[in-house]
Amino acid sequence: MDDLRRRKHERKESLNLTDYVILGISGDPVSRRMGRTINVSEGGILLETHFPLENGRDILITIALEEEIIELKGRVVHVRPEDDKRFLCGVEFTSYSAEAGGVLKKYIKALKSLEID
Repeated sequence: MDDLRRRKHERKESLNLTDYVILGISGDPVSRRMGRTINVSEGGILLETHFPLENGRDILITIALEEEIIELKGRVVHVRPEDDKRFLCGVEFTSYSAEAGGVLKKYIKALKSLEID
């Protein structure tokens, strides 16, 4: 089954700077890095990084969505090289506040309204 049929939420292309913290097995921060989103949905993001992330690894993500900054927790579900210096990491959201969820939904709705048929 391809990724599109497995997804609960439609992904929208969106380039946004992100700050992410890689968490260790105990949940403690291991390292902090920068990346950017390639696409976003209510259920997750495709994150472009300069370092490969480990499948199953939990991360804390801070994303700037227009004028809002939201924090989310996610789990890396797949990683593939984009080229010699970049990696595409699929991240499934595992938790976020109601406020962050509202901002995310509002942002995705705005992206949908910009679509040209």
